[in-house]
Amino acid sequence: MSKLEKTLPEGRPFLKDKQKGLGAALIYGGPAVLLSCLVMGLGNLLSGQIIKGLIFLALEIVFLLFLFLPEGGIACISRLPTLGDRAQGQVWNEELGIFEYTEGDRSQLILLYGIAALFVCALFILLWRSSVISGYRALSLKRQGITPSSFSEDLKSLFDENIHTLLMTAPTAFLLVFTVLPLVYMMSMAFTNFSREGDRLVLFDWVGFDNFISIFNANSTVGKQFWSVLGWTLVWAFFATFLNFIAGTLLAMIINRPTIRLKGLWRTVLATTIAVPQFVSLMVMRSMLQPQGIVNRLLENGGLISSPLPFLTDVTVARILVIAVNLWIGIPYTILQVTGVLNNIPKEQYDAAKVDGAGVFKTFMNVTLPYMMFVLTPYLITQFTGNINNFNVIYLLTRGEPMTVGGSAGGTDLLITWLYKLSVDQQKYNLAAVIGIFTFIVLSVVALVTYNNSKSYKNEEGFK
Repeated sequence: MSKLEKTLPEGRPFLKDKQKGLGAALIYGGPAVLLSCLVMGLGNLLSGQIIKGLIFLALEIVFLLFLFLPEGGIACISRLPTLGDRAQGQVWNEELGIFEYTEGDRSQLILLYGIAALFVCALFILLWRSSVISGYRALSLKRQGITPSSFSEDLKSLFDENIHTLLMTAPTAFLLVFTVLPLVYMMSMAFTNFSREGDRLVLFDWVGFDNFISIFNANSTVGKQFWSVLGWTLVWAFFATFLNFIAGTLLAMIINRPTIRLKGLWRTVLATTIAVPQFVSLMVMRSMLQPQGIVNRLLENGGLISSPLPFLTDVTVARILVIAVNLWIGIPYTILQVTGVLNNIPKEQYDAAKVDGAGVFKTFMNVTLPYMMFVLTPYLITQFTGNINNFNVIYLLTRGEPMTVGGSAGGTDLLITWLYKLSVDQQKYNLAAVIGIFTFIVLSVVALVTYNNSKSYKNEEGFK
């Protein structure tokens, strides 16, 4: 037996953990393993694992074909530094008497295909590493006179000790293709000048950190809008989260009192808004709150006002309005969450507090609230991050209006609605990408730091 290996009591050999990696394979594997770095699957073929070795070899051939085809991986990656240099041309056709356009390079596709090619290369490197280690282990077993596992045994292991590999392969592939790749593509946009400015919708270039400088510069036009929108977004998220929580908790506790009758009826009435699609109720409410909408008409006809109230035309009023409407939408969800928590607080804790002479307020502060916060902290974090990205309430109710003079953001725009306007309405994809990256980083850091420092995470099983 090799000094690098040892045998279990039942006689089955294995490599030590520090001898299982790529480094050990290259150092101790010998010429066959070194050659398998060039010819994938060679180690498996020499050790008798024919099918596995052929699969590795076939995958290497497919990857090489992908790289060296005329429009393959190397071609896609080589265009990334410039993102194309042939702009769309315009040629006069004398015979037809019209201008004809010649197609230039499409920077969007060049960027997308280049990033996708890099992803394929990264996945191939992981596959190459796996093939070298697999060949090394198989050859190590053969040197000890032990037959490596056959292909059928490897397949059976996928339904037994390696079932996690089988179950996670498809989700991981979908995650890479439909989440990670689009995310990297979007983030790459932030370093280009991809926007309508300069008529560069088809062909654009790398500009480094110019977009970030423009966004975060408080003296620039777009920078002033960014800091204004960011400030309102944080104010909105705070009030939208904690006013909902406070009001929903109070209502849930009132309904949950033993003296209240028809508890189910009150909960059903308050939860009715959940059953109505948000886009319907918000658009109806937007129509009702217009200067000539039903609300202003009723107030004028009743002699309560002489002119329409500026529900959607005054920045301060519109901001108060969206917070109030969000209360109407969000409180029922909080009631349902809090009711479930209240019903699970051990009755013995209330009895002990009563024996100690604690009043209603002390009981709430020392029994009810700590239990609620322990259970609902992840919910509050989710609500806060969700409110920062609460597109529906803002866009469907106010469209981000009233608009600022000469600006692309309105008085009630959040970062998410402004991002939508920049990308869809104004086609300033580069600035939208910067805002998207900033929002993603801030939300990720805040959510992770807050949750990791909460009792819900630190003392998950110790709360009594």
